[in-house]
Amino acid sequence: MADVNGDKKHWWFTHRKLVDKYIKDATTLMASEEANDVASALHLLDAALSISPRLETALELKARSLLFLRRFKDVADMLQDYIPSLKLSLNDEEGSASSQGSSSDGLNLLSDASSPGSFKCFSVSDLKKKVMAGICKKCDKQGQWRYVVLGQACCHLGLMEDAMVLLQTGKRLASAEFRRRSICWSDDSFLLLSESSSTSSPPPESENFTHLLAHIKLLLRRRAAAIAALDAGLFSESIRHFSKIVDGRRPAPQGFLAECYMHRAAAYRSAGRIAEAIADCNKTLALEPSCIQALETRAALLETVRCFPDSLHDLEHLKLLYNTILRDRKLPGPVWKRHNVKYREIPGKLCVLTTKTQKLKQKIANGETGNVDYYGLIGVRRGCTRSELDRAHLLLCLRYKPDRASSFIERCEFTDQNDVDSVRDRAKMSSLLLYRLIQKGYSAVTAIIAEEQRKNTIAHAQNQKIEERKPVEKSGSIKITGNAEPKPVNSNAYQGVFCRDLAAVGNLLTRAGFNHPIPVKYEALTC
Repeated sequence: MADVNGDKKHWWFTHRKLVDKYIKDATTLMASEEANDVASALHLLDAALSISPRLETALELKARSLLFLRRFKDVADMLQDYIPSLKLSLNDEEGSASSQGSSSDGLNLLSDASSPGSFKCFSVSDLKKKVMAGICKKCDKQGQWRYVVLGQACCHLGLMEDAMVLLQTGKRLASAEFRRRSICWSDDSFLLLSESSSTSSPPPESENFTHLLAHIKLLLRRRAAAIAALDAGLFSESIRHFSKIVDGRRPAPQGFLAECYMHRAAAYRSAGRIAEAIADCNKTLALEPSCIQALETRAALLETVRCFPDSLHDLEHLKLLYNTILRDRKLPGPVWKRHNVKYREIPGKLCVLTTKTQKLKQKIANGETGNVDYYGLIGVRRGCTRSELDRAHLLLCLRYKPDRASSFIERCEFTDQNDVDSVRDRAKMSSLLLYRLIQKGYSAVTAIIAEEQRKNTIAHAQNQKIEERKPVEKSGSIKITGNAEPKPVNSNAYQGVFCRDLAAVGNLLTRAGFNHPIPVKYEALTC
């Protein structure tokens, strides 16, 4: 028995020395801050953790090395138990499951509730306070590095709310630990220099926590203002706030940027700007190919402008994604990845989607594929002028030209640099399809406007010919229309001196008779 205990003790000391050697060498390699050295240190730390999986120092150094190598997904997978949003979602699922169980055992609850003092209510806020207090106590024992490292990883992954909570918690715990070590009641509570040096000092941080936290708060404030404007019906204001985020000088994380593009697409859709909304959906799907909300929104937009084949293509893609989720029994991506749909909602959505695809197939079979609403796509009113159409078309071409389709990638911070080429290819392909649709709509609307102008020209020419055929009316002329009798003309206006004198001569003759002599004053006139 003594030999067995001695062998165990010898084994423990041997492996302990080996683990310490691995950690010492890894610390030395990480101090150089070179990618190759940090990768070698990561292998040493994996070897140390294979011997002692719960060693706190090795876990901390591994998390920091993964963060230095920008392997943020691995950091989130390693420390996913500390992500606040994941905890809340798990608590909600457990709460829903418990509510279902309580509804199935309704008789027992009623019978127990009849006795006094058997039923007790509790406050959810108090429960959350207790949980957070337990987490803080656990963190005091295990170290505050989890909040700092995981907060930076969540920021780069686009989980901004989680990053803000984690960084603030880490900062608060670090300041509390500093005060605890600085302000003491006696000299015996001070840590010795040898003890402080024996602990592994973490490598210098790559970013300043204060600036990172300020940047996160700025992005969250702008997004909150944009969503509030969208809910209030101020669509142009919402678009302006989202544009400040996606067009900012400092790059935004990939996941957060995809979410902002999706919200701006909803604002564009509410404002009636179909082409801009489709373009933002394309950018969202280029960054996140499995975004369910982006596929649903783009399919609805294409159906709005009666582009049924493209809408059916998106619905078929969405249907395939739903079937994959049901087959794998989980949402796509890691556990901590956010989705706008829950797993229990997928069967109902799949039934609705099947009905919608059948209706679209029936419309396509009936030949309703050529009646596309290009006016709504381009964003002009029916009966617009050629200048209005050219202006709207020029703005769309300048924004969504295929050559500029991947310009938004420069303002995006990718979690994995290997995804840049695939994102660029998806963005170019979707932008090319939208650009061709816009050009086709411009040609169709131009032809309609030209035909209307030709008809107006012909009608104007016919009206001019009809006006030329009408007789020109002169002053004093008699206008005869139909069987109407002509009006008498005033004869006094046309009598001259000679006619007036003849009338006077005739009057004298009738008075005097033919045998009487003519007076002397009229003799000259007759001669």
